[in-house]
Amino acid sequence: MTERSIAIRNVYVMMAYAFRAIRSEGNDRIAAEAFDHLHDLFAEILVRGVGTQVKRGLHHDYLYRSETLATIRGRIDITRTAATRSTLRGRLVCEFDEYELDTPHNRALKSVVVLLLRHGDVAAPRRAALRRLLPYLDAVTLIAPTSIRWGALTYHRANATYRLLLGVCELIVRGLLLTQEAGSTKLTSWVSDDAMSRLYERFLREYYIVHHPELSPTASTVNWDYDDTTALGAEQLPAMRTDVTLRRGHRALIIDAKYYSQSMQVGMWGKPTVHSANLYQMLTYVKNADVNHDGSVSGLLLYARTEAPAQPRLDVIVQGNRIGARTLDLNRPWNELSTQLEDVVTWLQN
Repeated sequence: MTERSIAIRNVYVMMAYAFRAIRSEGNDRIAAEAFDHLHDLFAEILVRGVGTQVKRGLHHDYLYRSETLATIRGRIDITRTAATRSTLRGRLVCEFDEYELDTPHNRALKSVVVLLLRHGDVAAPRRAALRRLLPYLDAVTLIAPTSIRWGALTYHRANATYRLLLGVCELIVRGLLLTQEAGSTKLTSWVSDDAMSRLYERFLREYYIVHHPELSPTASTVNWDYDDTTALGAEQLPAMRTDVTLRRGHRALIIDAKYYSQSMQVGMWGKPTVHSANLYQMLTYVKNADVNHDGSVSGLLLYARTEAPAQPRLDVIVQGNRIGARTLDLNRPWNELSTQLEDVVTWLQN
């Protein structure tokens, strides 16, 4: 398996774009700002994200409680009341739901803020800013970060804004330490391909939202272009949702972000080719999105570049539609990386 490490400077920028949704202002400043350590970036994201969340209102939820009370509240637990002989003392064991701030989501948030304060390499101004957040979480229980069950945290309309914040928190807990190699700091293997894949996808979308709002960048849904007169069980067709769709006039470009340890597959005869499933999926998206069948929709598989000698470099016309695959070298200086991103826009030229 080909190893891939990403220069920390560009991880800063990727996160700055990817997590811009949790910040109310200063998007350009955080992307341009220099951080002495990745922990500093995490701290800045949490300071802004939690600060914004405080203004919106921290998440509350109804939590189960069982207490011995002098007055009835909620439902009386007759079995426990009898077992503890509480009635002899004029008290009852009651079960009820309390609308509280001490939710699993806020516990995770507070614990990671404290973790950064205690063990993170965070500059003094951001350390002070993190401390100013703690009074808002005073009623929240502090738990061990290693006890957080990230997969058990659920999201709905009331706490959807926590998803990105807790994604940052998970990254912090899973890998607070970095390695130094040949004088340059690189991201270690603690960040899984799945986590980086989600970051990479959001980064691409947010980059074009910031720099090319005129292209209406979005993660759009592609409808199946089936014949209504013969359709049977059409509701069983899987949904097709793009990572990024750019539009200019009547033309559209569908971008599928791919972050793999190996950006190409090797066939039976040792020949490297583009991943078959990726190519078939893109072709399906493009052909169904091109409802006028005029070639106005193109598709691009955009892989994060690996260190393998063979890299995707595909640009073909398939049944009238342009289909391609190329890489984005995340280890290049930011000005070169942004040039690569701007080159993608040329696919929308008439």
